[in-house]
Amino acid sequence: MTRHIRHAAFFCALLLVALLVNATRIQLVEARSYDDNIANRRSTIARYGQPRGDILVGGAPVTGSRDTGEHLRYERTYTNGPMYAPVTGFASQTYGTTFLEHAEDGILSGTDPLLSPFPMWNGSARDRHPGGDVVTTLHRGAQEAAYEGLAGRKGAVAAVEPSTGRILALVSSPSYDPSVLSGNGSAVPRSWESLNRDPDKPMLNRAVRKTYPPGSTFKVVTAAAALDAGVVEDLDEPTRSPDPYRLPGTRTKLTNPSEGCKDVPLRKAFEWSCNTVFARLGVRVGAERMAATAKAFGFNDPDLRIPFSVAESTFDSKVDRAQLALSSIGQYNTRATPLQMAMVAAAVANGGQVRSPYLVERTMRAGGSTVATGGSRPMQQAMRPSTARLLKELMADVVREGTGTNAWIPGATVGGKTGTAQHGLGNSGTPYAWFVSWAQGDHDLEPKVAVAVVVEDADADRGEISGGGDAAPIARSVMKAVLKSPAGDGR
Repeated sequence: MTRHIRHAAFFCALLLVALLVNATRIQLVEARSYDDNIANRRSTIARYGQPRGDILVGGAPVTGSRDTGEHLRYERTYTNGPMYAPVTGFASQTYGTTFLEHAEDGILSGTDPLLSPFPMWNGSARDRHPGGDVVTTLHRGAQEAAYEGLAGRKGAVAAVEPSTGRILALVSSPSYDPSVLSGNGSAVPRSWESLNRDPDKPMLNRAVRKTYPPGSTFKVVTAAAALDAGVVEDLDEPTRSPDPYRLPGTRTKLTNPSEGCKDVPLRKAFEWSCNTVFARLGVRVGAERMAATAKAFGFNDPDLRIPFSVAESTFDSKVDRAQLALSSIGQYNTRATPLQMAMVAAAVANGGQVRSPYLVERTMRAGGSTVATGGSRPMQQAMRPSTARLLKELMADVVREGTGTNAWIPGATVGGKTGTAQHGLGNSGTPYAWFVSWAQGDHDLEPKVAVAVVVEDADADRGEISGGGDAAPIARSVMKAVLKSPAGDGR
């Protein structure tokens, strides 16, 4: 009898060991496969079982959570959704997340281990805490001015603080309301299909995900390269530039939108945007130096994140001399995002230094304590400080008495550069209107804002379209919004 009891006890112990081994296998070895199994709804239910953290602009949330009382309980809501969509993106129960909703999902959803009061003890990504908040660098007034300035026209605006790289405005138009994608009802797929079929592409973030030929705004980069290389030493010295200019090795003649560009000094060529002068300067500087200068400004960088990814702005270094001439006036293969061109203007305003742009000031726990901060950003020297001083002078001349007078602001020094970029088959498309600028109040110690504006469908005839007429007034409104705010106000 005792022997049978002993055998039964041993067998029970063996079963217990087998049970523990199997439990360990499921909990540790195969936990990931069970979590990722499409039939497992527990993580999805938990994800939407609590309010999502908020994205803040100027101290106030532009997002929220609505209690539906359904199985997936909380849906995302948006305040002024179309205005902030290029920043927030969407958080959809059906289609996932984009932009800040995606890049900061761990904080917002409560799964980031750093949200725990004791992150070293509670480090599993599956642990869920109350959703944290994301504080952006956006300036509310600048964002509103940019959105209202575009007024639904196709285009984009990017504004940065030159000395830090903080992004003050990021607008893409036309836009959409992210809340139409939030839930999982039958209306959500219809909205998704409608948005994706729309030929105006409202979900495309034109400020950071679309590249354009920058046109004459790229002449800022060409002028910096020529001054740094010593190709031009005096702003008022004749440049010996023919008008028209025959592209090297071809019979093609490059002309100017205005008269009087023959042999003009760099100062006047910049002020009146003479294509012939800058095309010839680019050829004299050479492809290698032009590409190096463009790279120093931020071109040809595939890894830029703000924290979501930014499309690469490009300057082609493998070009012949004729192609280099066109590249140097922002045509041929030269492409840039509006954010990149805002960085170009910011580099001029900041003594030649380029600060890496960023959109998140800090992340916080639900109780308000800081999880992480934006911190100091990487910096690189795009040009010599002496060159930046000369370019500030040139850009100020454009606004004072050149093609950018529509950007003038009383009580401030404003520098700018207009651009009209040809595109389409045989340059048949309506030209893009560009304007890049910076502004410094009379009582400010340094420039407070740099802006880039591009308008795709400007309200002007082909012969009359210009960045000065269509894009400069929008930039002016954005700069005024920043300049009139005390330090830190509006963020």
